[in-house]
Amino acid sequence: MQARLDDRSEQDLALLRNEGHSDSEAIRVALHEAAERRRRKSALRLEAEAAAADPDDVAEARRVREEMDAIGAALNDAG
Repeated sequence: MQARLDDRSEQDLALLRNEGHSDSEAIRVALHEAAERRRRKSALRLEAEAAAADPDDVAEARRVREEMDAIGAALNDAG
């Protein structure tokens, strides 16, 4: 595999090299970390979509928001 690196990528590769990784190890680490971030982001998105589609979750979120608004108003009135 070959890749043309821009300045930022060169700096990122240097950072991984400084941690003791060879170029091949650094690329594997970077790919693994990037893929893991995407998996987590995707899982969070799916969880948020499921919550938004669940009437009970939506009702609970609305109840909590109203409760927090009431607390905020009471604090403003006391201040």
